[in-house]
Amino acid sequence: MKSRFWRNNDALPLIMPTLVIMAIFTVIPLLESFRLSFTNANLLNKGAAYVGLQNYGQLLGDPVFWQSLLHSLVLTTVVVVLQLVFGFILAAALKQDIPGVHVFRSVIMASWVIPVAATAIIFQFMVEPGYGFYNILLKALGFNLNRFWFGDLHLAFPLIIVLHLWRNVPFYGIALLAAMQAIPKSEYEAAEIDGAGFWRRFVNVTLPGTRNMVIVMVTIHVLWTFNNFDMVYLSTGGGPVYSTMVLPVYLYQMAWSSYTIGYASSIGTVMFLVLMAYFIIYIRRYQRQEA
Repeated sequence: MKSRFWRNNDALPLIMPTLVIMAIFTVIPLLESFRLSFTNANLLNKGAAYVGLQNYGQLLGDPVFWQSLLHSLVLTTVVVVLQLVFGFILAAALKQDIPGVHVFRSVIMASWVIPVAATAIIFQFMVEPGYGFYNILLKALGFNLNRFWFGDLHLAFPLIIVLHLWRNVPFYGIALLAAMQAIPKSEYEAAEIDGAGFWRRFVNVTLPGTRNMVIVMVTIHVLWTFNNFDMVYLSTGGGPVYSTMVLPVYLYQMAWSSYTIGYASSIGTVMFLVLMAYFIIYIRRYQRQEA
């Protein structure tokens, strides 16, 4: 006879292989990184000595770390919010019954399926001085701003934000469009009968109807954007003068350029704790709203 545990968890044997794989490739490396953060592990030296909280104390006095943390938080917040806003606008446009909209729904995903490396190269060519598309366009409009935008202290970081939006807004638009199409038309018709305008229909019908999709999209993209490495690394490498440096790129430089694995592990641990704090607050707020 099955034990009570197995009777109540018939699906457990089916998911055990996945749990084992996650433990091997996720949990164990996470624990090892946490352990290394308390050592002076270095790729140029054999062995690693326990140094306690020395790496974390070094973080507190590291201005590049704080600058990278600020950039990561700002980038994640601004990008996720703008992606959601522009995603709703794009979804509303794609929902319109006009000729050619079905073709546009397919074409619009091109920016999302293009590899990040290709996207970074395209944008680098477009902002090159002399022959870059944007510099040529601005010159034709009478603005003499002939410069390499990714090398400008004031333009590089906003351009990273634009790059994220260009790549991910179509994904938001298609996902939100699917959620909006699942809302019964009768709800919109009832709102119109009650005299609700566009904004009231959006707030009282569209937002509640797409709430679950918004939660999924925001959760995924907070994780993706905060941990994103390739977009910044391939575009600017964190420069110029750390103006676009984010935590994943700084961690990479500490690990594979300075070879300070222990210090890099402490940066990774801080990133993990920041995301854990966000998700705990987010889940508690969601459960409070559900109740």
